[in-house]
Order: sequence, then structure tokens, then C-alpha cells
Amino acid sequence: MSGAKSVQLTYLEAIRQGIQEEMRRDPDVFLLGEDIGVYGGAFKVTAGMLDEFGERRVIDTPISESAIVGAAIGASLMGLRPVAEMQFADFITCGYDQIVNFAAKCRYRWGAAVPMVIRAPSGGGIHGGPFHSQNPEAWFTHTPGLKVVAPSTPADAKGLIKSAIRDNDPVLYFEHKALYRRIKEEVPDGDFTVPIGQAAVVREGRDLSIITYGAMVHVAREAAEALENEGISVEIVDLRTLAPLDEDTVLASVRKTSKVLLLHEDTMTGGIGGELAARIAQKAFEYLDGPIVRLTAPDTPVPYSPPLEEAFLPNATKLVEAARSLARY
Repeated sequence: MSGAKSVQLTYLEAIRQGIQEEMRRDPDVFLLGEDIGVYGGAFKVTAGMLDEFGERRVIDTPISESAIVGAAIGASLMGLRPVAEMQFADFITCGYDQIVNFAAKCRYRWGAAVPMVIRAPSGGGIHGGPFHSQNPEAWFTHTPGLKVVAPSTPADAKGLIKSAIRDNDPVLYFEHKALYRRIKEEVPDGDFTVPIGQAAVVREGRDLSIITYGAMVHVAREAAEALENEGISVEIVDLRTLAPLDEDTVLASVRKTSKVLLLHEDTMTGGIGGELAARIAQKAFEYLDGPIVRLTAPDTPVPYSPPLEEAFLPNATKLVEAARSLARY
């Protein structure tokens, strides 16, 4: 990407641009989902696509996630590359059986490629309540055969959606709703991809590592700046891909700083943090100078009330407090 011209894009615009470029590049790519055509999508990610690509490639579906997923699987088995939208990630449960018991296992069972992407707008911070704010990514990282990505920046959002569309296996693409219009940065103009399965060290540090992904990367950056003023140097690893995990980058950071804080917006029990903690304990235990710490949402539904949602979500204040305690250990 070095030397390329760049353009300022929001997270939402970057996703849209990545999809548009892939549809122009490959006529087998098409979109399906609820209200994605005439309306342009609930969050306007697909705005303008119906006009450019027509109703055969931008398909408004009934309100039936199981039908959307089933149609996407069938189309992918026939050689097309569907990009299916769940209007909210929470509704992916309606297609759960088809995703984990069929799409994920086709290659293993009989060598069939299932080149489909499921876009899943996820996360809180928008006062959406318990049915429109969940982070269900960990449900799928447990299923062999699925790839799971969760970009935190516009550049990664564009690069990963392009990689996901080109991949010959099913990819779940979790895009955080609170980032859509809040995050803007220079994104290389033109064709580039971000490899699936590759984490990024987005901030170098000496004293402790924060391992995170999605919207929490920005929380980690805010906390790291505050901690820098207190003389605590924080390294931040953005996982970017949750399945397969980039274990090497995580372990290298832990071995460098000897202290690790695992941060995610998802609830604690069964979250990605637990898997990371187990791998770190098994493969980097002798490098640790303190306990492996997790900061997550509590094990409750996501509250609708704005003050309760604020109390529920991890934030920079909570993270600074947890990091201070770990740094003193």
C-alpha cells in the first residue's frame, strides 16, 4: 500500500468502497439482504449500489435471515460469491444451523468451496438494547471451517471485506456499528487487501500488552495515551481476525512486555479473551510477570438505558484502572 494515493473515508464508506470495487472486478459477486436495495441498507452501507449494479446483483429479501443464509450458501455452491447482510448481527441466530452445520463443513465433508460473506453489524454504544447490540463473534470462532474477521479501522475494513469476498471459505465479517461514522482516516485508493489471519501491532510499548479488536482498539488507544502520561508504556495488538487467530503476533507481544490485558466488548464467559488467556498461559507462561487480566462486558444482556449501557460497556476509564493495577503488580 506504500506510495499509493489515499482518500479520507469513514469506516462505513470504506466497507462500501471495498464491496463496490469487488463487484466491479468480479461479476459473480452479488448482494442480498433486508432493505439493502431501494433503501440502501439500515445503516446506508449499500446506498447507491442498486442504481449501479441492478436488481439482479443487489437483492432485497424477505425478513428471513434463515432464507438469506440458505440462498447465499446455495448460490456459493453454484460458483457465485454472495455477500449477505444481517441487518443486525443479533439476527444471525436465525441462520445459525445452516452456518455452523452446513456452510462450515462443506469443504471438510466433500471438498466444496462455499465462497460467501456474511456481514454482521454488531456491538453496542448506540442504545439499541439487548436484541440489537450483541457481539456474537465468539459463537462462531468455535466452529472449524468458518473464518471470522472484525476490523477496527477504515483501511482494515476495506482490505478485509475485499479479502473476505475473494476467499473460497465462508467468512463472517463483523463490523461495529458505533464505528460507522465516528472513525475516519486516510485509506489507500484502489485495489489492496488485508490478509485474513494476520494481527497488527498498532502501538509499540514496553510495559504491558493490550490484546483487542474492533471498537475496543480505539478504547485501548485512548487509555494508552492516558497511561503514557503516567509513565506506563502500552503496546496494542489489534487481532483483526478472530478465526484463525494470529497466535504468533500475540505471543511475541506478551514475551516482549511480560504483562497482558485482554480486552473485548463481548461478555466475559466463553469470549475470545478466555481462549487467548489459555494459549498465553500454555505457551508464554515463563515470560509473565503478572496475572493475565481480562476486561470485558459483564455476563448480562446489553441494557437499553444509556446510563446502564455505559456502565455495561468497557471504556477507557475502566481500562486505565485495570492497566494501572497490572503495571503495579
